[in-house]
Amino acid sequence: MLASSCEKKLDQVPISSATTPTFYAQPSDFIQAVNAAYNSLRGYPDRLMELSEVRSDNIYPSNNDVGRDHDPINNFSPGIAPNVYVEEGWRSDYSGIFKANTVLEQLAKNAGFVGSTILANRLAAEAKFLRAFFYFDLVKYYGKVPVVDHTVSAAEANTIPRSSVAEVYALIISDLQFAIANLPLNFSGAYPYYGPTDIGRATKYAAEATLALVYMTRSGPTYGIEGAGMGLNEWNLALPLLQDIITNGGFVFNPAQYAFPVPATGIFSYSNQNPSTNKEAIFDVLYLTQANSGLGATYPWALVPQDFFNTYGNPSTSGALGAPSVSSNLVNSYPAGDKRLSPTIHTTQYGSSLYPFFRKYLDTTKVPSTNSRFDWAINFIVIRYTDILMLKAECILHGAPGTQADVDAIVNQVRARAGLTPVANVTLAQLFDERRREFAGEGSRWFDLQRSGNLVTIMNAWRAVEDAALHKMNPIIEKQIIYPVPQSQLDAAPGLYTQNLGY
Repeated sequence: MLASSCEKKLDQVPISSATTPTFYAQPSDFIQAVNAAYNSLRGYPDRLMELSEVRSDNIYPSNNDVGRDHDPINNFSPGIAPNVYVEEGWRSDYSGIFKANTVLEQLAKNAGFVGSTILANRLAAEAKFLRAFFYFDLVKYYGKVPVVDHTVSAAEANTIPRSSVAEVYALIISDLQFAIANLPLNFSGAYPYYGPTDIGRATKYAAEATLALVYMTRSGPTYGIEGAGMGLNEWNLALPLLQDIITNGGFVFNPAQYAFPVPATGIFSYSNQNPSTNKEAIFDVLYLTQANSGLGATYPWALVPQDFFNTYGNPSTSGALGAPSVSSNLVNSYPAGDKRLSPTIHTTQYGSSLYPFFRKYLDTTKVPSTNSRFDWAINFIVIRYTDILMLKAECILHGAPGTQADVDAIVNQVRARAGLTPVANVTLAQLFDERRREFAGEGSRWFDLQRSGNLVTIMNAWRAVEDAALHKMNPIIEKQIIYPVPQSQLDAAPGLYTQNLGY
């Protein structure tokens, strides 16, 4: 089960020998089953690193990086349907969906065993939030996917075709609306508020933030493909959700972030991992970090080269051999004096070359002594308050209620924390540039590029400069904005799915 780095949370014993028909007999059984659905979030941050950061203009592999699984992802190879990262995204999300569907079915059949209608509705809301979260992940990466809103056998799954993007979104929106209406607000107060032992569960504000981003993603351009963007101009639907979080959520813009080492109260500090006290965190993936558990976070390691650990006298720690480097374009985008650069990107020697990589989540005093790739004592903030503020600015620039002064104030608040001077009359292009620097290494860049409407233009212009010497990359085309259907899924039921164009 997932747990915080400081306090053991969501630590119910996993379902093992009990079967579904006999398991659900008391409230703790249903809670354990919901915890199992949360556990499917474990690989979500790693997926953001490999399928969003690596795909974007934030990453460009050096010449030392040859033959790694992320290489064809970065190079826009048309032959990536069997790629391990493409396969993992589909498989893991559907595993979480299956667990959520199981909970929802058992609540419908055996709600009397829960003992409380309020608790039953809360557990259903958690399951629906997670199901929506996993489907949103799928539609952003793959476009059309099968909609499965109940448990199915393997044989039945092989008969369910891909649904339209609109149908996938219909389930996502319905689930999130239910979650907003039934999830607790926070982790204190009287029941049905979560108690302190429930740290890590989704709140109403996590559901609002996710639904706002759903509306914003649907509002993005279609690029002529059946991807996540539908050109629906739903910015007015997103803004009230964001504003409710800002006005009523109790979250705080954290001024103590950009220094290295990261201050104890910083957003990504290892000593500031409790979501109930880190007021930048709206929703986290929490990890169990007991010694030798093998269940800590793995994402801090994913894009860090082995040589970095060697310099800290810890050669037994396995870094990501051949890890892709941060692009020169991103490094050079930080203005002089930008406090975000040093805590975000570090440069080490790799062979005969200088090698920049993301160190936003690394604390060199807390390198795990054993299980070194799997026991990092840091959670992953899926949604943070700074993002909510900047998404609000994006909605206003697209015509939602608000003023240019509101946009400028949000951007300048972020810039002031980074030690930069104010700017005026911020445009969408400037906003996305600021987002790139603020959220570098957090997995949002590829999806930001999609919403910008300029993904193909920006990526090909970047490629022309960044790839000028090595000529490793293929031209970026609209059809490859989404990933292919994994080869294993095509093989499981030949003829059921049609491969996405461009692969």
